[in-house]
Amino acid sequence: MLEQIKKKLAKGNAINREQALYLLTRADLLEVGKLADGLRRAKHPHNRVTFVVDRNVNYTNVCQSECRFCAFYRRADAADAYLLDYQAIFAKIQELVDHGGTQLLMQGGLHPELKIDWFEELFRQLKQRFPGVRVHSLSPAEVIHIAKLSGLSMEECLGRLQSAGLDSVPGGGAEVLVDEVRQEISPNKIGWRDWAAVMEAAHGLGMRTTATMMFGSKEKPADIVEHLFRIREIQARTGGFTAFIPWTFQPANTELGGETASGVEYLKVLALSRIVLDNVENIQASWVTQGARMAQVALFFGANDLGGTMLEENVVAAAGVSFRLSQEEIVEMAREAGFIPAKRSTTYDIITTY
Repeated sequence: MLEQIKKKLAKGNAINREQALYLLTRADLLEVGKLADGLRRAKHPHNRVTFVVDRNVNYTNVCQSECRFCAFYRRADAADAYLLDYQAIFAKIQELVDHGGTQLLMQGGLHPELKIDWFEELFRQLKQRFPGVRVHSLSPAEVIHIAKLSGLSMEECLGRLQSAGLDSVPGGGAEVLVDEVRQEISPNKIGWRDWAAVMEAAHGLGMRTTATMMFGSKEKPADIVEHLFRIREIQARTGGFTAFIPWTFQPANTELGGETASGVEYLKVLALSRIVLDNVENIQASWVTQGARMAQVALFFGANDLGGTMLEENVVAAAGVSFRLSQEEIVEMAREAGFIPAKRSTTYDIITTY
């Protein structure tokens, strides 16, 4: 089957689910990596590896979803539950701007009391104070939660958030886009169709978004394949995804527990992502969960982007994984691997080439 897949890809044709499952479960890692690397080089012939200077502000850890894979959330009455006020958020954004940052990734829990007016006022003030910062914030689950609390339709909610200053939506909360898996790991969270509906609505409003996958928990190989094809099908309809980011479940301190996926599994899934998602321009390596060395290897397995500098990151850190890299270290990491590093915007416009 490998020869058949190679011929298909050489002609520029897409593989099907059966072929994707074969690559994931039966093909040799290096063979799959080679295919992905060839596709990356064809899509990005300039030998450039991009990154964005960003900060992840977790405005609250109070969350009604209580996902079994999450070590970050707290119940509202917990001693260490918090909600940042506007001034604390603005202080964090000022630090981002001082570091030459352009992207604010703002995500929190599904807080029982935060209605749309809290976010509208925040985004309006934010845009007045920091006009150069792109608000790349709120996952689909948060959008639906805010809409419900505020008595709005999801579409109305998104439109109002956009008018207030929301520029784009990150792909968080996708986990695996198969409801059987979601029921097991995050039974109180939205189903995969709701996640997709928010993304399609955002794309319809002209907002670009990313897509993610958290794997290595309770899914089967066929579920990973299904997730990739669901992303591919949404992209075929809307063209709104700028990038895809697969990352591994971090089990420490979580209710779900278990083992984390191996580096080999990570690279295989990453490479398969590049092969299946021929209509998504960029594939991100997750140094936040994998570390710098594995992120460098990922650049030869289909990834062309190193994500954000993540001036701050709390969710993965709550699961005991804390890799930190400065802008200089990311530049050096790409150079060491033989690539030309470039700082980009949220929408992948090149700001500076090093």
